Amino acid sequence: MAQHELEQTARELITEGKGILAADETVPTITKRFATLKIESTEDSRRAYREMFFTTPDVSAFISGVILQDETIRQKNAAGKPLTEVLSKQGIIPGIKVDSGAKVLSGSPEETITEGLDGLRDRLKDYAAMGARFAKWRAVIRITDTLPSPMCVNVNAHALARYAALCQEQRIVPIVEPEVLMDGVHSIERCEEVTSSVLNAVFHALFEQGVRLEGMLLKPNMVISGKECRRQASVADVAAATLMCLHRHVPAAVPGILFLSGGQSEVLATRHLNAINKLDLPKPWTISFSYGRALQDPAIEAWHGKQQNLKAGQQAFYHRAKCNSAAAVGKYTSDLEGKKSGAKAAAHRLDWHDD
Repeated sequence: MAQHELEQTARELITEGKGILAADETVPTITKRFATLKIESTEDSRRAYREMFFTTPDVSAFISGVILQDETIRQKNAAGKPLTEVLSKQGIIPGIKVDSGAKVLSGSPEETITEGLDGLRDRLKDYAAMGARFAKWRAVIRITDTLPSPMCVNVNAHALARYAALCQEQRIVPIVEPEVLMDGVHSIERCEEVTSSVLNAVFHALFEQGVRLEGMLLKPNMVISGKECRRQASVADVAAATLMCLHRHVPAAVPGILFLSGGQSEVLATRHLNAINKLDLPKPWTISFSYGRALQDPAIEAWHGKQQNLKAGQQAFYHRAKCNSAAAVGKYTSDLEGKKSGAKAAAHRLDWHDD
């Protein structure tokens, strides 16, 4: 019965043309984001910001789930209704980030290990009681000429697998997120090499921990050039390299792959997703999006912390969700952006970093 519930929730999250909003930034991270636009960060302002997304009219046509943060899942709207209920009423599934962040890896100070396994079983029980039906855990893998180390890859893969097993025990769908960072000068070929080794280690660990692949989702990076690489790979090259890597290392039993945006501009993230889905090659998984910045950037700029700008922020969010929905089925075109908004979105990106 539990496995059936997990598979059902996973299928709902990857409904055709829908993706996930990652709204799980910690308080320090969202405070940094607000400071960029001179918005005061308080519990109320953070709630108002997230509620702007959650109450956008008709956005459930494009968004299947939202990843919340510990503060947010406990908050209520102005009418006293829990935000999880606000989402559910919209037809959107509440989820929760459960890791406690990336910390310095002992023995390799230039790398990190994601922590949060201590007490996770009990926290998952509490989150499930609050309405969470899926969860997320992010591992962070840095690329240089010599990194990542095998130790870093293996300890993060083990933590991801242990987290996933505990989630399934509590009837919560785990989103497994091994992020190979795009920060650096590395080529797309180097990114493919590292992403392959990471995915291989992750699925080996998932097998060892007894995680049922049908009841989980994968949230990987795209195979892409480093931000400072002199030769940036084309959209077509990113799509081809990414899909080839997935074919080689992600079992067909996994129902869905939801890409992270990882620092790409909102338009480029959409174009890459569309190009991957347009490739005329077998895709045993549903391929969609679980974006944070690539969905939020235009909305926060339009909102700017002011109640009178709420509708403008919601319109910006709705637009980006609609564009990514089209990309999730390979039907996105630049015409969807509109000449003015498309040029603005392509030119602008706040320098934010997800947790």
